[in-house]
Amino acid sequence: MNAPVEPPKRTRRTKGGLTLVDVARVAGVAPITVSRVLNSPEKVSPDLVQKVRAAIERTGYVPNLLAGSLASTKSRMVAAILPTIAGSVFIDTVQALTENLAAAGYQLILGQSGYENSREDELLEAIIGRRPDGIVLAGIMRSAQGRRRLQASAIPLVETWDLTPTPADMLVGFSHEDIGQAVAEFLYQRGRRRVAVISASDERAQRRNRAYVQAAVRLDMQGPDGSVPFHTISAPGTAAGGRAGLRALLADHPDIDAVFCSSDMVALGVLTEAHKLGIDIPGKLAVVGLGDQPFAAETYPALTTVHLDGRKMGQIAAQFIIDRIAGTPIPEVVRDIGFTIVERESA
Repeated sequence: MNAPVEPPKRTRRTKGGLTLVDVARVAGVAPITVSRVLNSPEKVSPDLVQKVRAAIERTGYVPNLLAGSLASTKSRMVAAILPTIAGSVFIDTVQALTENLAAAGYQLILGQSGYENSREDELLEAIIGRRPDGIVLAGIMRSAQGRRRLQASAIPLVETWDLTPTPADMLVGFSHEDIGQAVAEFLYQRGRRRVAVISASDERAQRRNRAYVQAAVRLDMQGPDGSVPFHTISAPGTAAGGRAGLRALLADHPDIDAVFCSSDMVALGVLTEAHKLGIDIPGKLAVVGLGDQPFAAETYPALTTVHLDGRKMGQIAAQFIIDRIAGTPIPEVVRDIGFTIVERESA
């Protein structure tokens, strides 16, 4: 029986890392066998698969996926572009994307475009240049240049967390305008007549807020001057921004009886500041957040909020990408999953 071949030793003169040929030598097989184990293991006998994988484990070899993708035109990677990876609102979507894509043999990579002075176009150019098998975008592609590049690349794209009848490719999300209108009507039905807004400055929040204000004016919920009090904070909204926003609103509009916040985190700040100021919630002031984050049900009082099914969005987006790659027809490329107002003690 032949003695096992020792893994190749790297020296200062070695150029590059371990190669497929090195793995083949350690395993005692031909390089083509290693390639088949990596790319089509079902075509190789179980004994050879075990032998090659043992050699890979022993050497620490990592396959050159770029080389494989050049040959197969598949990278086995999907890119997701988010405004921020720090906030918790996108966690469920990212988790669902990761799980569902992994089950189909794809890996998820994340990019952060930002809110203010968004670098979405530059990030998209870098990602498209690396030819992922799909792209998931949190929001709608509004840049004409970015839209042209995506469509020219023919890379499957799913826009999420928003809604439009004219997506660049595929879309799963909900209407921010419908949310704004629904929250105003919800507060009206509960007897609120002097409503206000504390919101982050991002474009989606601003569209939601405009619909909220329009509905409030229609329902005669505006202030004596005919306007709906509004306080804007930097995106993404924070609890500190919510606290400062409530103080600013009350300084000029002490008669407000409801506040719609652009996120649960902003609403948490409003609740905290209201407690500090001795304001009764919901007796004096109703508070509504957005996102239905895990802590929303645990605040005091429990936070009324808008539930957005981030996990469902991630599942559908992943399936859209998988189906498009496989050539499976997608009869409904725009999917509106809606939203739910979760009524709790704060309103």
